[in-house]
Amino acid sequence: MAGKGKYYESQFEEATIELLRESHWQYTFGDDIHRKYTDPLIEEDLRTFLATQYKDKRLTTSEVDGIVANLRNTGGQNDYYALQNTFLLYRDGYDFTYSDGRDNPFRLQYIDFEHPDHNIFRCVNQFVMEQGRENRRPDILLFVNGIPVCIIELKNPTKQNATIRDAHTQICTRYMRDIPALLKYCALAVISDGAKNELGTTYTPFEFFYEWKKIDNEDKAGKGLDTLRTLIRGALSPERILEILRDYIYFPDPSKEDDTTEIVCRYPQFFATRKLRDHILSHLRSVGGDGKGGTYFGATGCGKTYTMLFLARQLALRCRKQLGSPTILIIVDREDLETQSGKQFCRSKRFLEDEAVKVFETRKELAEEMSTRQTGGVYITTIQKFAESTGLLTERSNVICMSDEAHRSQNNLGSKLSIQVDGEADKIGARITYGFAKYLRDALPNATYVGFTGTPIDETIHVFGDIVDQYTMKESEDDGITVPIKYDPRLARVFLNKEQADKVEEYYRLCADEGATPEDIAKSKAAMSSMEVIIGDEDVLRRVAKDIIDDYKRRTETTDRLQKAMITCADRTIAFRLYKIMRELQPDWFEKKKALNELVLTADEKDKLNDIAFVNMVMTRDKDDEKELYNLLGDKEYRKFLDAEFKSEKSNFHISINVDMWITGFDVPCLTMLYNDKPLSKHTLIQTISRVNRRYGTKEFGFIIDYIGIREEMKKAMKKYGGEVGPQEDLDTAHEILKNELQLLQERLSGLSFKRFFGDNDLARLQFIQEAAEYILANSVERKGEVSFLKLFKEHVKRLRSAYNICNPAGILTDEEIAWSQCFMGICSYVNKMTATEHDTESMNRHVEQMVQEAILASGVERVMNDGVEENIFSDSFSKEVEEIKMPFTKFQILCKLVAKAIRAYSRTNKIQAEHFQKMLEETIDAYNTRDKLTFTNDVTQNVVNDVYDIVSYKINGLSNKLMTILKELKTDSEKFKVLGITFEEKAFFDVLVEVRDKHGFEYADDRCIELAKKIKALIDDTAIYADWLNNDNLKSKLASQLTFLLYKEGYPPQWDEEVFQKVLEQVENYKKYK
Repeated sequence: MAGKGKYYESQFEEATIELLRESHWQYTFGDDIHRKYTDPLIEEDLRTFLATQYKDKRLTTSEVDGIVANLRNTGGQNDYYALQNTFLLYRDGYDFTYSDGRDNPFRLQYIDFEHPDHNIFRCVNQFVMEQGRENRRPDILLFVNGIPVCIIELKNPTKQNATIRDAHTQICTRYMRDIPALLKYCALAVISDGAKNELGTTYTPFEFFYEWKKIDNEDKAGKGLDTLRTLIRGALSPERILEILRDYIYFPDPSKEDDTTEIVCRYPQFFATRKLRDHILSHLRSVGGDGKGGTYFGATGCGKTYTMLFLARQLALRCRKQLGSPTILIIVDREDLETQSGKQFCRSKRFLEDEAVKVFETRKELAEEMSTRQTGGVYITTIQKFAESTGLLTERSNVICMSDEAHRSQNNLGSKLSIQVDGEADKIGARITYGFAKYLRDALPNATYVGFTGTPIDETIHVFGDIVDQYTMKESEDDGITVPIKYDPRLARVFLNKEQADKVEEYYRLCADEGATPEDIAKSKAAMSSMEVIIGDEDVLRRVAKDIIDDYKRRTETTDRLQKAMITCADRTIAFRLYKIMRELQPDWFEKKKALNELVLTADEKDKLNDIAFVNMVMTRDKDDEKELYNLLGDKEYRKFLDAEFKSEKSNFHISINVDMWITGFDVPCLTMLYNDKPLSKHTLIQTISRVNRRYGTKEFGFIIDYIGIREEMKKAMKKYGGEVGPQEDLDTAHEILKNELQLLQERLSGLSFKRFFGDNDLARLQFIQEAAEYILANSVERKGEVSFLKLFKEHVKRLRSAYNICNPAGILTDEEIAWSQCFMGICSYVNKMTATEHDTESMNRHVEQMVQEAILASGVERVMNDGVEENIFSDSFSKEVEEIKMPFTKFQILCKLVAKAIRAYSRTNKIQAEHFQKMLEETIDAYNTRDKLTFTNDVTQNVVNDVYDIVSYKINGLSNKLMTILKELKTDSEKFKVLGITFEEKAFFDVLVEVRDKHGFEYADDRCIELAKKIKALIDDTAIYADWLNNDNLKSKLASQLTFLLYKEGYPPQWDEEVFQKVLEQVENYKKYK
């Protein structure tokens, strides 16, 4: 056959057997085994194993017959439970009791997992199996002690229409139907066509079979035919298959649900579990370790919860020597994750061999359970249940805390100095507060902490320890564990100028370099809601809502596959407004029904389904929510209901509107589209977009439909989290810098007594901070050529703060270092509040507000005087409101802002005149900035001060009046086109002609300028029919010639043709940009 050049499936079978033999499997041809065709066991091997393994137990022949019969006769209410019960029996064994009671009972095992060489490993091909009238012949079966634990189905690699899908159908449909007596033993299944070689179980859907690409974790992932070798040696070698059978095959506890789940680990989960287990054991406090169990960087969607489950079983059952009976805490930071993880672990009591698996509902319950339990237990809780009042719960070192989503609040080990100088008397003072992670470690000081995350940040590694293992997004996508994500930008429809928006972040970085505190920068960013205001602009929201509706319909009408969607919004107000607009545009999506079309449902299906809207908002309530929103959001139980409904494939709930909930750690495989209208970056961006990367049926891609412009941030985040994790900050170096800065600051402030700061009185601590600030200011005299004491102090604190932010989360600072650092940072913050620095919060707000306005090219809303009210700045009511502002400097600043805004708006339609008014504004501001600089001494009387103040106020009010005049002139000019009888576009060209005329002093009447402007507009319109004309040199050259001829024809002096053309072109480009 081979000589004819044809490759047969039997040859592929022989090659696979050869690989198995190389991996130390004994080979036997099926027809050479003495057995009945109806018997799935190789009874001779089973009896041989029992006789050898238990020769000292002196089992009688009838007792051995009973042991074999016990295995053979195990069943269940259906085929799934027959497999589950049979597998659990041969994995765990049972307590054997002698029939005559002649000796003590003992644990009888069908497989010796502790001593692999005690077992009989046999691979068999062409094993004929008969059941009823059916006769089937699986390609290869793997037997351990005569038990068929794995079935392998092969397809000819050279036959194009023979695929692994056919192999899957053969095992999971035909064999399951025809020879269930065999398959009740087969916990594992392999399907292979040479090109693809995948491992699963007999109840694994086809799309969740995966290649086993490595033999050892350090190996490079194999491809193609090489994955058959890595699968056999990496997962099916005798030692490995025993390890997988023992701890890496998962059946959930029986439930009322029609569940046929059987999970086998994937290779990244297998290797991660082993490495984490060993790392934890070497870092236990009981062996002198640091309690940092390590960080697992697993791509979002790769199955970290199952890795945690496998690890929990390993620690509880395989590490008795080192841990005894450990207590394991699964710690999350959100209610929905607590619900999700709790459901998974609470259905795994049998797998964990522990009945004490529960979710803590209250702090009291957590405290009582943890303080009294001495052994065992697997608990799921939110980190927020650990508080200052929790105190010490246990000093045991065999407590293992696994933190899910370890890139967020689970890192906050440090403390923070909070200063409050006004308000209620009992709240005034300088207080030290701590994060939940600190209270967790206070409660469990000798526990070992392990972090799981798809997006590790520096703090994660500092807190939990080095990355022990990683499985990147690229690897996950290459392995088919997650689907690729496609990015669909809709940015042009929201008109965001990303280049200008980037300048805002650049400005903040500049402010930081020039001494602005991180607190002030954070406050300014929080205060700058202008972006949210414009995102939430009515026109923009309507366009986004309509586009989402149209896009969702378009994508879903082309396939029968279920496709759910999530909409992420910038804040809850915008989310609610978007909800109401979508309800107005598509009202049937918001009616509570069993399904959009209930006519397709049977009566039985209707009874099982809940009435629910197609679109729902998912957020926690806020005490200040308006009534409609408050009722819409519901309580905790309602959110759990929404959670279950969105995960249900049968539910009518298809589209969720979210702000912060569900964007991390929330798994819905059928979720396919994410409509993003929320600024995202770094790890939050990766977590959010990964909601759509889960495998589901024929789903090939997840889609990000982006309305806000996260493309560049996505590229940065993918670079950081999509592949290998780069080097982290050097803790030792940062610690040395911190100690050095503390010493320098202590020396510089040696004239102060710090005793009150380190006391327990919050008010005394605040008073000390105030006095320290006065001391610094009093010693900060500006001298030419010298750096002031204040500036030096700020520079040192800036370096101190940077080092502190690296060291503090890692928990390497002493209490004394923390206290001194907080002292100096607190003094610096207070000094910044006392001094009008160049980059305080308010100044940054003013600057960024302008930058943000320049970044957004759609018509937006800017809050100027009263929140939520649009004001006509040319109205009488507005003028009156300005006049009522008593503080002259405040009035001037407000008017400057308003004039600048009006000029920017006008510049979008008339660049020439806007430049004219901009010059007037700049002259007025220059006059303000060069006002008399008046200095005062302590000897000046109050009357003199008042007189001087009146003079200054008079001058500033005069400048304010000038600004009002500019506003009025601008209004008149912007409406002048109506008087002239032309359009506002023609008015812009009229202004070009007039400006050039007046600049060069020649005669050309206004009425002639009007007529010429109309003709220029017509000429431009003729050229503008071509989309690329502004970038087409040929068209522009043609236009220049036509314009020159037109000017000559109309008697406009020819020597100014080029200048007119450039200004006309600038005006056209400007108008097109803002149109």
